[in-house]
Amino acid sequence: MEQTKSGGCQCGRIRYSAEVDPAEAYLCHCRMCQRATGGVAACFVSVRRDGVAWEREPDWYASSPIASRPFCSNCGTPLGFRYVEGSDRMDLTVGSFDDPSDFVPQSHFGAESLHEAWLDTSTLPRQRSDEQETLVAKWEAAGVEPPQ
Repeated sequence: MEQTKSGGCQCGRIRYSAEVDPAEAYLCHCRMCQRATGGVAACFVSVRRDGVAWEREPDWYASSPIASRPFCSNCGTPLGFRYVEGSDRMDLTVGSFDDPSDFVPQSHFGAESLHEAWLDTSTLPRQRSDEQETLVAKWEAAGVEPPQ
């Protein structure tokens, strides 16, 4: 079911609202997405292009002859993916939403470049950011609360 969700880049220069169906979330493992995000996969949700309202137009990078990617040139946040032509849909990065908690990936794409070791990390040790004393001290020295 579609709902309106907002999001944007890390520095706040680029903001958007979008009509999204959380069931349209997926992971893309293709090498282009790995390089574009710096991760082992891109976490996307597919949306209608006309369902996205940008408060300020993002910068666009022509990542290939067939696609471009919105991003913020101020802070570098990757915001999505769209084909140059032939589709009324685009993808937005799940992490750029203000509240990404509703999204659960439904599929994998670009499986030829999938790194299995990064899929199920449930047995790895976990530490909260606010439990890392050095990090907390750095935020406090900067005069701000650590991000949640």
